[in-house]
Amino acid sequence: MYAFVNLISAWAIPMIIVFIPLYALYRKVPVYESFVDGAKDGFDTAIRIIPHLVGMMVAISIFRASGAMELMTNWVKPFCEMIGIPSEVLPLAILRPITGAGSLAFTTDLLQQFGPDSMVGRIASTIQGSTDTTMYVITVYFGAIGIRKASYALKVGLISDAVGFAASIFICYLVFA
Repeated sequence: MYAFVNLISAWAIPMIIVFIPLYALYRKVPVYESFVDGAKDGFDTAIRIIPHLVGMMVAISIFRASGAMELMTNWVKPFCEMIGIPSEVLPLAILRPITGAGSLAFTTDLLQQFGPDSMVGRIASTIQGSTDTTMYVITVYFGAIGIRKASYALKVGLISDAVGFAASIFICYLVFA
């Protein structure tokens, strides 16, 4: 079974990359022209989201430089340690919904400091894969298409991130402890 899963993993993406253009040719879809039209639309979208992206980057920089992240982390640290959450991953819980690059950099630091096979490293890696950059997604993508009332999406996204954070810790303790 393990060999079969490895075989599928190794060939899935290359097969999809080959299958889609061949199927399009079979259906007589102009493959190259469709690709160019999609790239042109993608470029227009990129131009529309740049102001939102710059605004989000400035807000993240202000948040980190002001010490607000450290303040929030220190505030919840005693409670989290009491229930078994390693305090080292708390900044990741705050950073991950805000910035993908910042949370990845923080996770890299944790992995270098504690090692990838440590409980902190495993929890950080699982959090990285189980949560999303909710604030980034809402700011950039909703802003790009003109959605102004994103309060429900924000609430659901942040609740999902909290559940992903808690589930990451629970599953890591369940599997690796």
